[in-house]
Amino acid sequence: VALVAGKNVTRMVEQCLEFSPRYAVMDDEASAKLLKTMLQQQGSRTEVLSGQQAACDMAALEDVDQVMAAIVGAAGLLPTLAAIRAGKTILLANKESLVTCGRLFMDAVKQSKAQLLPVDSEHNAIFQSLPQPIQHNLGYADLEQNGVVSILLTGSGGPFRETPLRDLATMTPDQACRHPNWSMGR
Repeated sequence: VALVAGKNVTRMVEQCLEFSPRYAVMDDEASAKLLKTMLQQQGSRTEVLSGQQAACDMAALEDVDQVMAAIVGAAGLLPTLAAIRAGKTILLANKESLVTCGRLFMDAVKQSKAQLLPVDSEHNAIFQSLPQPIQHNLGYADLEQNGVVSILLTGSGGPFRETPLRDLATMTPDQACRHPNWSMGR
């Protein structure tokens, strides 16, 4: 039904030509204008919109069943909340929404009867390992009452990705916080 992107017009053109969405939303007016021109040159009939409100509107469209929430950082917050409030199934691919607004998100999910499914590798791994009562009541289920005492999440990459196993025992927390792609906390 719709695709939403930041400013990568070239990639959006490729996706629009491949998937033929009814709507395409770009973050800003300049990107949207360029996208519209490029799509028209290709004969596409995709309607091009711009701005965060348009992204929110797409997430809440009546004929949208699922929303892949993959916008990096806080930029994806409002469109994801719009989808939740509209009762959609949310395929959550970013962690930032939960990290910054976890309680707000979970309250909105519970209130709207939306379904939240984590698809990012780390939180999907945790989700899959949880008992069904917790999966169906994310954010509200009593972990210990459902047999979960602790959750240990291992990293799949980061600064030690190429480190030989024999050297891992000597790594320090400071070294662990030097992630090649992300700013890490302690």
